[in-house]
Amino acid sequence: MLRRRVLTPSVSATKLETRGFNEKTPAARELLETIGEKFLTGYAHAAEARSPAEAEERLETIPTRFRGFAYEGAAMGFAVLDALPLGGGDRIARFLAGRGDDHIYMVYVGIGWAMARLPRFRWPEISAFDPMLRWLVLDGYGFHQAYFRTGRYVHGQFLDPRFPWTADRFQWYANHAVDQGIGRAMWFVGGTDADLVATMIDRFPESRRSDLYAGAGLAATYAGGADEQELRTFWQRAGEYRPQVAQGCAFAAEARQRAGLVVPHTLLATRVFCDMTPEQAARISEKARPDGPVQGDVPAYEVWRRRIADEFASLGRC
Repeated sequence: MLRRRVLTPSVSATKLETRGFNEKTPAARELLETIGEKFLTGYAHAAEARSPAEAEERLETIPTRFRGFAYEGAAMGFAVLDALPLGGGDRIARFLAGRGDDHIYMVYVGIGWAMARLPRFRWPEISAFDPMLRWLVLDGYGFHQAYFRTGRYVHGQFLDPRFPWTADRFQWYANHAVDQGIGRAMWFVGGTDADLVATMIDRFPESRRSDLYAGAGLAATYAGGADEQELRTFWQRAGEYRPQVAQGCAFAAEARQRAGLVVPHTLLATRVFCDMTPEQAARISEKARPDGPVQGDVPAYEVWRRRIADEFASLGRC
């Protein structure tokens, strides 16, 4: 299993103590560390599998709550393998042609993790990605940087003004997608302490808070770790950014719904943030998605996000 040992990050890197993340409670620590462990399990399955189909069989044995994270890790593994010299370059495509399609959002995020670990000349071409979902790659990149370079990206609030991601006239949007990933990571950095996460976000410039709150709302829904009162505290603290929290929540609900991975904390978060069931929140996300190219200087992905946020605002979720 040499390839697994060479390519798989150490599980110690996901420990809260190692990362210097907040430990709210032993239960919250166990949840977040298990998420990291299952992510790396998925990565290892991809690194040692002879094919994506072989890895999928193992991924399907991961418990429901953590399976999406394992698929995300596997996507990172396949993306790294695709980028290696003589790597073949088609593992991600074959992964998405199989069961990975049910986890397509997590797969794209996992590609962003790989991008953060690869030299830039090995980064995949943007044209290889779905024009709508390609921004999730940068979301994954942002999560990775905030998770592993917390001092710089979270406490130091770093954002690269010349981020090297060529996206035609939408270059301006790259850092918005990165911030959405940073917001997701802040749920982990804060140890699922909703009040602390809101405090960290509120230290950022106002221009960045919308994306950060959306990302944190997504993580609170998909990863969980907070009870009803904590979620309501986060909702209260979000203030004018509540539509974005609801948008992130709806994204997470759709991701879990699509993969058949809805769990009790998904129901809790959609009730608090969206005032509806996961199925209803996912339906709003699905209906708001543009069904073709969008004209103008705003990428279709952001049009989609704004439509969802506007829908929740019109329903009084603001």
